[in-house]
Amino acid sequence: MQTPAPTDYVRATSVANAIALLEEHGEESRLLAGGHSLLPMMKLRVARPEMLIDINELDELRGIKIEGDEIVIGAMVTHREVLESPVLAEHYAIFREAEKVIADPLVRNRGTVGGSMCQADPSEDLSAVGSALKGTVVIENSSGRRTVELRDFHEGPYTTKVEAAEILVEVRFPIRPGAGSAYEKVERRVGDWPVCSAGAYVVVSGGVVSDCGIGLTAVGAEHFCAPDAEAFLIGKEPTEENLRAAAQLASDASDPSPDQRGPADYKKHLANELTYRALVRAAAASQGA
Repeated sequence: MQTPAPTDYVRATSVANAIALLEEHGEESRLLAGGHSLLPMMKLRVARPEMLIDINELDELRGIKIEGDEIVIGAMVTHREVLESPVLAEHYAIFREAEKVIADPLVRNRGTVGGSMCQADPSEDLSAVGSALKGTVVIENSSGRRTVELRDFHEGPYTTKVEAAEILVEVRFPIRPGAGSAYEKVERRVGDWPVCSAGAYVVVSGGVVSDCGIGLTAVGAEHFCAPDAEAFLIGKEPTEENLRAAAQLASDASDPSPDQRGPADYKKHLANELTYRALVRAAAASQGA
């Protein structure tokens, strides 16, 4: 049986305390949230932190609420809480649709939003959702807080804007009246990482698209998004022809690598088709709102 290397453990009593512990123990310390990303890496000894800082009891990092014209999701909110949230369901169906196909109930019960975002896996579902919805993350350090757009948050595979002695404390999404949203995923088996996933929100006003966002994961789209496809749709009617053209632009924005989940051309085909399906359902939901 694979076991992690020896490590010390401490339970943080507040966000400020967790940051102080990160500063004290330096780069060899890691935060422990749900643990579904970190613990497997520790068992493989890919990650070998000398100090684990447990933040599971920090209630200040929990909760889903509305502040002004934004939805605020605490970093320690679990996938299950996202799935079951009436606030998120009211404004963005994309959350529930994505969470239904993330891993399995055991993972969803413990895995957290902040952990998923900070893991920055190139196939992460919530990263595509966040990029589609053009959200922001709030990062805290001993000097205060700073805000980073999600489309600028991921610097590459497994790398984010969160620096040493910093904690992602919440994720924010603007409320868009009249927006419809949807998520589409193809996976090899239930609960697997996606071969490709696409999510979108669309606002149709006066018969034309006035706002939209497209997120892609597992296909190498830069920052998990397709801005050219979004720009193409603005001001156009959500016809099949226009949605097909936007989906092709989304596919063009992807740069997948061939692997055990399929060849690159198959993944680009999925990026096209899944984006189209998500756009069709999101536009229909907006027009029916």
